[in-house]
Amino acid sequence: MESNPKPALLLLPNLLGEHQHHSLYLPSSVDKAVSTLDGLIAESASAGLRYLGRFATKKPPNQLPIALYNLHTPDEEIDFLLEPIQKGERWGLVSDAGVPCVADPGSKLVRRARQRGIVVQAFVGPVSWLLALMLSGLPGQCFYFAGYLAKEPSQREKEIKELEKRAKKEHCTQIFIETPFRNRHLLESLLKILDEETYLCIAWELTLPGQGILSQKVGDWKKSPLPNLDKKNAVFLISVY
Repeated sequence: MESNPKPALLLLPNLLGEHQHHSLYLPSSVDKAVSTLDGLIAESASAGLRYLGRFATKKPPNQLPIALYNLHTPDEEIDFLLEPIQKGERWGLVSDAGVPCVADPGSKLVRRARQRGIVVQAFVGPVSWLLALMLSGLPGQCFYFAGYLAKEPSQREKEIKELEKRAKKEHCTQIFIETPFRNRHLLESLLKILDEETYLCIAWELTLPGQGILSQKVGDWKKSPLPNLDKKNAVFLISVY
């Protein structure tokens, strides 16, 4: 990191869960970047403080300002969040887990930063759906990340049918996620709707001690004991080949 770093918005990766040593999953470049921060933009104050507490920082973590940006932040507040950077400071943007701007509201902040001529830098780190694709054994040459599916059951079932149709037509692995408390409902819908020859992979608690991954045809899923996905972070993938 340069001795006198320039003003910038730094897109910082986070862990996918609680780990004693963040160096297992975050490169040293992240440590260096965090050491230059004048402030942090996070989804909540507690999550931001916990993140800063993992690193060596300019000031004690509880003395660095933490600004909040999440799904409930009005667009009118984005310019206010970027003001310290335009005055010469370096601020980080961090999600509760994984990387900013992927299945995360951070893209509006980055777009506005670019419009205002602010330097934006991104740092690598764990991405749950990308790790799941790597571990699944499903084709990775062509893939589509659909993010969260609809909450309403009938709309969710319609989306599942569309994803399977795309997988068949384009030979492209379809990837999606769900909030932990709806995992069971999503799995039940998948087993009801998908063809028995369609491959379904579920990866859960990635990088954590309870990590699990199961990848097989839907017909085999119906014959097997189902994993307990209650309150667990999971990624779902389907493919037809």
